[in-house]
Amino acid sequence: MRNADICVGPARVCAGPDPRSIARSIARAGIGVFECDLQTEALSWTRNVYDMFGVDQSVLPDRQEIVALYDEESRDTLHRLRSRAIERRSGFTLDARINRPDGTERWVQIVAQVESERGRPLRLVGTKQDITRQRTEFDALQQFAHRDSLTGLANRSVFQHRFLDASGSALGIRPLGALLLLDVDGFKQINDLYGHAAGDACLVQFGQRISQSFPDALMVARIGGDEFAVLLPSDRNLQRLSHRIASTIALLRMPIAWQGHLLEAGASHGVAMANNAISYDAEAMFLRADQALYAVKRAR
Repeated sequence: MRNADICVGPARVCAGPDPRSIARSIARAGIGVFECDLQTEALSWTRNVYDMFGVDQSVLPDRQEIVALYDEESRDTLHRLRSRAIERRSGFTLDARINRPDGTERWVQIVAQVESERGRPLRLVGTKQDITRQRTEFDALQQFAHRDSLTGLANRSVFQHRFLDASGSALGIRPLGALLLLDVDGFKQINDLYGHAAGDACLVQFGQRISQSFPDALMVARIGGDEFAVLLPSDRNLQRLSHRIASTIALLRMPIAWQGHLLEAGASHGVAMANNAISYDAEAMFLRADQALYAVKRAR
């Protein structure tokens, strides 16, 4: 039994864990320890941090060169969090993306704390952990949750969250020019005659053709069984919107080859223009576009 495990005295006061054991455990977990002198900006790293950043362990890291490895967004966020922590004698945490010298991209989680003496900030100390695998898995799950499983387009949930529910907030899509709704004509007949696999093939082709027609779209989403939505930016292309819609409808009417058959379907559309590219009523736009769509369908 190690000394660290021996309890002595009637109160059974135990010695703390072995620092070397703690260090080994941290290293095995892929966590590195860092320290930055706030007066000189000199960095001190454990081996794991060198491995994360892919830099030579025989050379003391230069902070300016290391900060340059962060992508622009992470670098700006790091600067703001670090400055605030130093000012407040506090700490911060950040998930940052870096591009290592060998060209590989990694995600690093930083947990930092300012150490002070007599109110004067002296050092920034903390840990860095490679979270690339966790981040990749999270992004894959997010992608799966936000994409329609059949067409790969944005799903109804994303359309609802980013457009219908967010038009009055800073998260809304801007600058917005128009909302275009497209509905497959003849979809039920294709399903009834050839089966659901044929109907699915039709929807996949429609999604691809719509995306092809509007490469500048802010979002292309499948928002219902056979209904698609396109959010278009407020730019000079809006002047040609009628022509672009006509070309898209013509493209969607082209037969779809499927297992020796030519599936023929058409499309109806409804469009609503944004009254203001920055401040718009998404629900009112959707209602106008939906009414226009079904007016076209009823007229046939």
